[in-house]
Amino acid sequence: MYISDFSLSRLPRIEFGPGVLGRLPTIARIYGTRALLVTGASSLRNSPFWTPVTDGLKAQGVSWLHLAIPGEPSPQMVDEAVRALRPESIDVVIGFGGGSALDAAKAIAGLLKPGNSVMDHLEGVGPELAYVGPATPFIAVPTTAGTGSEATKNAVLSVQGSDGFKKSFRDEKLVAEVALVDPDLLATCPASVIAANGMDAFTQLLESYVSCRAAPLTDSLAWGGMKAARDGLLALYADAGDAAARNRMAYAALVSGITLAQVGLGSVHGLAAPLGAFFPIPHGVACGTLVAQATRANIEALQAREANHPVLEKYAQAGRLLSKQGQLNQTASHAALIDTLDAWTRELQLPPLAQYGVTHADIPRIVANSRGSSMKTNPIALTDAEIAGILAARI
Repeated sequence: MYISDFSLSRLPRIEFGPGVLGRLPTIARIYGTRALLVTGASSLRNSPFWTPVTDGLKAQGVSWLHLAIPGEPSPQMVDEAVRALRPESIDVVIGFGGGSALDAAKAIAGLLKPGNSVMDHLEGVGPELAYVGPATPFIAVPTTAGTGSEATKNAVLSVQGSDGFKKSFRDEKLVAEVALVDPDLLATCPASVIAANGMDAFTQLLESYVSCRAAPLTDSLAWGGMKAARDGLLALYADAGDAAARNRMAYAALVSGITLAQVGLGSVHGLAAPLGAFFPIPHGVACGTLVAQATRANIEALQAREANHPVLEKYAQAGRLLSKQGQLNQTASHAALIDTLDAWTRELQLPPLAQYGVTHADIPRIVANSRGSSMKTNPIALTDAEIAGILAARI
């Protein structure tokens, strides 16, 4: 096996397994006695997990403030939170939730000490000043199986509307000190959240696997993550009480964050950024509704322009994995991959883009804003017409 050159960026200390949430108070106390808890709007406070966490912090002598994030975080929200919380002498920021809560917590932790605006650092917006820190210690506790934000160095922030954007505040100093991945936290997830976030995680795994920066290390992680998603996603969607499915999807999401942090993503995430900026479409829904069509477009573009590209065999390997048909030839494996992704899209009831107000007239604007960092690691450079075709097929 040929081992290509690769680099491995910083990762958090990872604690994985049912019940690891119980270790949070002791771990938090390592960093000090004043915590900021950043959560989603209300689901965690209404869950059976909230009281044990807060009682445990109190027992460890850790006082806490709470900040709820109602939806995807914006730069303005981060700046306002930093201004309000800087005088509180926060020792540790603990983010609970899906990608939005974790990204907000990550950005706030990064700026509590420096105190400047996050707009100074957002990629593609403003001056893009280098971040020098220091960051306040950050502990990530994902409560959904989706973005993998617990393992990444970027906080994604959004401004929604006709002039909106979705950009990253990104630096290795923002990586969580500790990621506590407790699959039991998925037991309270609604089926629609499981569907969207699970397809986001799978998309991240597949796009990492075929990324132009992929390496043997990330390939092995992505492969195991895709296998876990194959066996866990539909089962968890059918029954959030399925402990084995929770474990598989929590693992798939975690690994997807690790692989994307190392080698990048692809065309689905390139399109998800402007879609999420211009329309009220949840990130996981955007990924889930596009991944089958984007995979088809990538394979067709490779076959037309780079017929001997090794990624065509990687797509075939993924098709054999998902279909559990290891003897298929390459052409049949490509068809099996796309058929499986189409079937998942239907079974998970992921809606077309039109449901969120996207029309054919919007396609040129979306295409024009799709060529961010994710598109740069797609296995082949797609033309504007090919990107437009992905969108048109899902309207």
